[in-house]
Amino acid sequence: MTDGIDRSALRQFLLGLAQGMNASAESVDRIRDTLSEVAVANGGDDTDFVVLPTIILVETGESDESRVAIRSATNASFRFDQIAALYELISQAKTGSVPPLDGIRRLNEIGAMRPRLGWVTRTFGHAILTTGLALLLAPTWQGVIVAFVLGFGIGLLKLVRSPTLQLILPIAAAFVCATAVFLLAESIEIGDPIRLLIAPLVTFLPGGVLTTATVELAAGQMISGAARLVYGFVQLALLAFGILAAGAVVGVESRSYEALDASAFLPWWVAPLGILVFALGNYLHFSAPASTFGWVLLALVVAYVGQWAGTEFIDPTVGGFVGAVAVTPVVFWIAGLRHGAPSQLTFLPAFWLLVPGAAGLVGLTEAVATDNGLADFAAALISVMSIALGVLIGTALYRVVHHGAEEFVQFAVAAPETPDAEERPGLWARLTGPWRRRTRGS
Repeated sequence: MTDGIDRSALRQFLLGLAQGMNASAESVDRIRDTLSEVAVANGGDDTDFVVLPTIILVETGESDESRVAIRSATNASFRFDQIAALYELISQAKTGSVPPLDGIRRLNEIGAMRPRLGWVTRTFGHAILTTGLALLLAPTWQGVIVAFVLGFGIGLLKLVRSPTLQLILPIAAAFVCATAVFLLAESIEIGDPIRLLIAPLVTFLPGGVLTTATVELAAGQMISGAARLVYGFVQLALLAFGILAAGAVVGVESRSYEALDASAFLPWWVAPLGILVFALGNYLHFSAPASTFGWVLLALVVAYVGQWAGTEFIDPTVGGFVGAVAVTPVVFWIAGLRHGAPSQLTFLPAFWLLVPGAAGLVGLTEAVATDNGLADFAAALISVMSIALGVLIGTALYRVVHHGAEEFVQFAVAAPETPDAEERPGLWARLTGPWRRRTRGS
């Protein structure tokens, strides 16, 4: 204890915050910025950090008195209710209103939080989530029904807490779903089988990981960005392997991986219904707080409309880019509201709706299974990069508008602290002064 600061507790508190933000799929540059604000708010001006996806170091003190704490970050992921509780704690910690010891206790409580909803509801939520995405991806009602059944089965498998099963679950899920879809495709009109497979496997897709990796690379975080990028593509490769293995077992030929034309397309109102159902599925499956449902739905609508506009009026390859540019400022605006929702909570469903990982899975599978594989893989890579670039530009636009508005307000209402302040009032005073004088004189 020096200068009234418990540096040991502060180090552990900062380590816990970084670990929680890692579990919330936050980028390392934003984690560093958050830790710096919390450290300064708690009197730790001499604090430094090293934040990576799998390891976190926090140093406090100067020269010979410095101390370093290190923690390995596990590959865990928070539910939406845990993310909401974590970012509420972070907002309080940035103001210095939460002592480090209390913060450590609350972090432990967040990590041990039981899901707000029961396992039956969460499993049903995964089926609804799958159904909502299938309404947007699969062009037939039969395909939507198949997606619902597969989504319910995957939801049951995800309840098992065995570390061994969790390790092989993505491959096993891809193999089981692909086998079922390929067998049913021979007798049921389900449209493109590969696109239908995206719906039940959506929560395994590393769309958020790949986008975060690209954002980190653009921000100069080369180690973290490169590591996440490789991890994301390995996850895609494992899912693609499960699909290809199922195709080999069933005896699906290469041409079967290509897009199929459906004879029965769903009506126009199915897309809005799909967005609503997808938002409801995310709410139930991830035990999201009740107050966040509307915000998640708003982010999904903006992302979908932006993607649709880019696809229809520009080019399909930039649809995800336009959707990302449109939704990013909205997500940050929601996070800045007093009763809003954390950005990560609204970002993740929007990522899945924009489907960067889905495009990568389709491209990687077809790269192995068809003769036009290189072009398919390149298109998938461009899709991922375009969405990440859209997030970068959307973030920049929000910061310019947000900080510009703050500076304008400060300039408008602030009077200079000089003896002649009455002669040089702020902009607001200059604009309203004549009206106020007339009011007083009337």
